[in-house]
Amino acid sequence: MDDSRQAAPGVKTALRKTLPPPALCGFLLLLALVFAGSHALGERVGPVAPGMHATPSGGGADGEGAHGGTGHGGGVGH
Repeated sequence: MDDSRQAAPGVKTALRKTLPPPALCGFLLLLALVFAGSHALGERVGPVAPGMHATPSGGGADGEGAHGGTGHGGGVGH
């Protein structure tokens, strides 16, 4: 009495071909968990330096424009 219903062999192979391998799914899940954990930890700890904050686009931290400033790579020949 081994009349249990099973899917046809063609359906099983088609399903296996469309699904990604289990190792890839596990890796992507682990990657997402590590990213979420590091993001949560970064949010909890805060900025890496005292006084560090986001600046509006197009301006420096002390109100200067995009040119001039502290001399970090803004000159010719760098």
